[in-house]
Amino acid sequence: MVLAAVTIFALSQFGIVSASDDLPPMTVYQDPNCGCCGDWIDHLEENGFEVEAEYRSDMGNVKQQAGVPQHLGSCHTALVGDYVIEGHVPADDIKALLHNAPEGIQGLTVPGMPVGSPGMERGDRLDPYDVLSFTSDGATRVVASYGK
Repeated sequence: MVLAAVTIFALSQFGIVSASDDLPPMTVYQDPNCGCCGDWIDHLEENGFEVEAEYRSDMGNVKQQAGVPQHLGSCHTALVGDYVIEGHVPADDIKALLHNAPEGIQGLTVPGMPVGSPGMERGDRLDPYDVLSFTSDGATRVVASYGK
């Protein structure tokens, strides 16, 4: 598990996974009143993902059905390949996950809505945040850190 996390981090940081990779389509579930979700979708599309947005007013149910632990939640939930992506995860980290397919990982999350993460840009401000992998039993590991 640690090796998988280090590999995801290395691939995302050094650009080994590119936008030209064959990426599966992604479905993003979002509240119809959330603006930052659309900005995150723009980030994904700019980085080679084909995204379908589905507006839902029952995001708590979506997260529960996707298996997102409550303490790891954010505003939107996406499904891509066999993985759940929760919150403002950078596209390169998602690509690294898809490329490596580490065993036991259910998905990636950026809990909350940190300023400076993709879709949450506010000028030059970048609040420190971590991208976490998570398993079906709720175990997490840091796979990338930003703004530290």
